[in-house]
Amino acid sequence: MKPDFSTLNRDNIVAFIGDIFERRGDEEYLGEPVTMAQHMLQGATIAEQNGQSEEIIVGALLHDIGHFTSEFGTYHPDDTEDRHHEDAGAEVLEQFFPSVITDCCRYHVAAKRYLCATKPEYFSRLSAASVHTLELQGGPMNPEEVAEFEVNPNLKEIIQVRYLDEAGKRSDMETPDFAHFAPMVQRMVDKHLLAA
Repeated sequence: MKPDFSTLNRDNIVAFIGDIFERRGDEEYLGEPVTMAQHMLQGATIAEQNGQSEEIIVGALLHDIGHFTSEFGTYHPDDTEDRHHEDAGAEVLEQFFPSVITDCCRYHVAAKRYLCATKPEYFSRLSAASVHTLELQGGPMNPEEVAEFEVNPNLKEIIQVRYLDEAGKRSDMETPDFAHFAPMVQRMVDKHLLAA
C-alpha cells in the first residue's frame, strides 16, 4: 500500500523525502554531469567522509530539495529569471528541521553570491551552469548585502554546505543511497521537535 503523504508530520516526513529521492532523483541537475539525487547524496557523503556534523551532512543532503517541491517549475539553461528553489525547499523543511538545516537550504544561493563577493578565487570553482545561475540570482553581493548576510547565526554551516554544493558534481563518485542517511535525517527531525 502506498504511504499517505497528504498530511506531513514527524512520523512520515523522512519517508516523504525518501520517496521524492526515489521518484525524482534521476532528474537532470542543471546541466551538470550528475542527477539531482547524485548531487545531494555526493555532498552528504563528502561531509560524512570528512567527519562533519550531522547538521552539515543533512544540510548538504537536503539543500536542493526545493528543486523537487518548487511551484516555480524547474531550471532550464534558457531561463532568464531565478526560480527561487531555495525558498521553496526551506518552506517545507522549516516545519520539521532545526533552523541550521533550514538555513543551509534557504541561503545556499545567497552563500554563493557571498563567497563570490568576499573570496574572488571562489568564482573559479563554479561550473558553467553555476555561473549562469549566479547571474540570474543577482551576481556577487554588494557590501550592504555582505554585512547583512554575515549576521546569520548559522553562517559557518551555510558556507560549509555551499562548498559541498560545489563539490557534489562528480560523474565518477559512488555514494550510499538515501536510506543510508535516513536515520540521521530522522534524528534531526526529532531534535527539532524536542526543542520546540
